[in-house]
Amino acid sequence: MIKKNIKYIAILALGLVACESEFDNPIEESGVYTSGDLDLSNYVALGNSLTAGFADGALYITGQENSYPNILSEQFALAGGGEFTQPLMADNVGGFSDDPVTFPSRFVLVFEDDGTPVGPARYTGGSPSTSFATNLASSFNNMGVPGAKSYHLVAPGYGNAAGVALGAANPYFARFASSSETTVIKDALDQKPSFFSLWIGNNDILSYATSGGVGEDHNETGNLDPSTYGSNDITNNNVFASIYNDLVTALVAGETEGILLDIPDITSAPFFTTVPHAPLSPLDPNFGPQIPTLNATYGQLNLAFAALGVPERSIEFSTTTASPVVVKDESLIDITADLTVAITPVFGPLAPVVAAQYGQARQATSSDLLVLTSSSVIGQLDTDRVAELVGLGVSQEMAGQLSVKGVTLPLEDQYVLVPSEQTAISNAQSSYNATIRAIASANGLAFVSAKALLSRVAGGGIPFDGGVVTSTFASGGGFSLDGIHPTPRGHALAANAILEALEETYGAKFPKVNPGDYGTVTASNEVN
Repeated sequence: MIKKNIKYIAILALGLVACESEFDNPIEESGVYTSGDLDLSNYVALGNSLTAGFADGALYITGQENSYPNILSEQFALAGGGEFTQPLMADNVGGFSDDPVTFPSRFVLVFEDDGTPVGPARYTGGSPSTSFATNLASSFNNMGVPGAKSYHLVAPGYGNAAGVALGAANPYFARFASSSETTVIKDALDQKPSFFSLWIGNNDILSYATSGGVGEDHNETGNLDPSTYGSNDITNNNVFASIYNDLVTALVAGETEGILLDIPDITSAPFFTTVPHAPLSPLDPNFGPQIPTLNATYGQLNLAFAALGVPERSIEFSTTTASPVVVKDESLIDITADLTVAITPVFGPLAPVVAAQYGQARQATSSDLLVLTSSSVIGQLDTDRVAELVGLGVSQEMAGQLSVKGVTLPLEDQYVLVPSEQTAISNAQSSYNATIRAIASANGLAFVSAKALLSRVAGGGIPFDGGVVTSTFASGGGFSLDGIHPTPRGHALAANAILEALEETYGAKFPKVNPGDYGTVTASNEVN
């Protein structure tokens, strides 16, 4: 029976991995700094997890203290910037004491005793001590709400703690919402900001992407009612444009100045680029020797595919190169019924089982993106599938052989983004970004292209004194261990891009921060 655990991390530059510490970020005090045309006495930042400082799969104090809005506020203080407050979590563990299963602690980087990196794991050196049911009874300058989509910022009750268990409210906003029925935008406006930043829209496509496209694209369905959207759905472009315009219109009332950030290419993040499309190695002692047997079996299946006119679904593992995993591709036509008939002479009573498994299956190609979570399941035995087959009368041994994920059992759709799903993401992102840029221009607001910034990070990196920030998982310095959210060093890059835009648009002049003064990921073996 084949069992294989894919190790996808190759940390080539351990010097870029920093243990958690207090970050003292010295700045150059020489020179004259000015806010230009800006009034920075009351800066309010709106957004989602990117604004809140969420990192390593959780929200925790160090991440919040090194969020780009907080970094900016420290620079703003050099020329009239006011106090900047944040709804800090109670610890550096992350997660919630009310529900540590749904909202677990942060990831840390785990090493073998000999120093070999193993990968990220949930920290167990402490227990979450933050309760989302305990409201902080105060307003805060950082209004970033992890998990928020554009329409959530205008949704009454989004901060109602009683609705969290029902999926109707957000636990992070529940901690600082002014009332159970308020909205994020109302609480922001009630603070009468003198300057604002808005970075929202990422989550309107992110959950669809991280779920492997398990959700609906409402640019296809035409659904304009976000109250009916599922958590993994793509927000309709027109819905996004309408809500985004309303948000900015409310924020600029009274001639308040601000800055807008667009949406990066989500699929350029390590969550989608770390696991190769062909992660199975013929040199592996478990997988390699079984290639001839597997190919002999698949040979009969491939004859059936060819006879049915769908040879592109042929499956064959190479003995000389890393072998593609088998993935479901629900965009293809279901030919299960005909396939059952075609393979019955070879597989006999098992024909319906084999047909059901491979009727919508093919091997991964370089056009597919395997998500980060696929690394923990490829080559693993699906015990539920084994029990199901045994219940159908298949022997235990045969059931096991037919239940190896990505080898004899196709990976579920949640583990791969096929090209059609990538196109849906790209189309939505392009529309959102066109809206953001147009609204920034129409209102005379500063604008930062987060898309261009991530493109530089993913396309070779951004140099700084002491190194280069890249998008390489764990060691590149730009992304935290969840593969999606920035490290403090990544937030420093965002802050510098914003400072440059404020100088160009409003004549402000502030010193840039040195990304090298900010940490990356935390190493710890206090895990289960």
